[in-house]
Amino acid sequence: MPDDAHPVDPAHGSPAPATVPPLRSTAPATASLPVTVVLHDGVAVVTLDSPRTRNALSRALVAALDDALTAAVVAGARVVVLTHAAPVFCAGADLKERAAAGGGSSAAMAATFDRIAAMPMPVIAAITGPARAGGIGLMAACDLIVVDRAIDFALTEVRLGVTPAVISPIIFRRCDPAAMIEAYLTGAPFSAETALAMRLVTHLADGHDGVWETVTRLVNGILSAEPAAVAATKGLLWGLRDVPPDAVGSQMLTMSDRFFSSEPGREGMAAFAERRPPRWVPSDPWQLPAPR
Repeated sequence: MPDDAHPVDPAHGSPAPATVPPLRSTAPATASLPVTVVLHDGVAVVTLDSPRTRNALSRALVAALDDALTAAVVAGARVVVLTHAAPVFCAGADLKERAAAGGGSSAAMAATFDRIAAMPMPVIAAITGPARAGGIGLMAACDLIVVDRAIDFALTEVRLGVTPAVISPIIFRRCDPAAMIEAYLTGAPFSAETALAMRLVTHLADGHDGVWETVTRLVNGILSAEPAAVAATKGLLWGLRDVPPDAVGSQMLTMSDRFFSSEPGREGMAAFAERRPPRWVPSDPWQLPAPR
């Protein structure tokens, strides 16, 4: 995993002055591949675009997704939105490819899940179609997960004679395993409402337009925040549990003092006192027509 894909360490992260990156609309950088990325005003919209295979996690799709994530980091994106071409978000592993390879390996898939989870900027999933098996792992790697309340999910591995082993670490960082027992052991479909109760998703919306209205609101909320502070706070959300209990207090105090005394911290406090937006807030709200 490249170093630039890691968030600020929750204990030792050091903020840096940040400005809104000069990220403008571009043509898809990977238009001939099963994943496209459009960079627009500080946001990278990454689209799984292999509807013929139900966006199955083939070697080619996983490699293209990794390239798209690299493009987002290199461009200085402040938010990544992961979405898909209709009608399915992701069917999981490419079973035909795995069978032809005598089983194959899940290593690249697992590395991509880990990379999404460790991206320095928030990753929002915008999902309007069902997800199965490894597709749920891909979804769970994101920070915020907005789904159409009409779709369903299934962890189908046991019905295929395999296990959901490679996706479990990424799922269990956000879900209580006890809440997943029926879904894991039966492979039966479950609703978006059930997924919300499991904490597998974060937001339900009504239909395609509702999903994108929610995503747009979340993106604009993140863009109103200072990028280094967002990266460090993301690190706290997912990494604080790994800090030894006897070190939490001192490490958090060090981190807090560092940010309050940083240039972005001083700018934020000055903007508050002067009743003006800090310089990292875009002048116009972000909007991008949702792909259909």
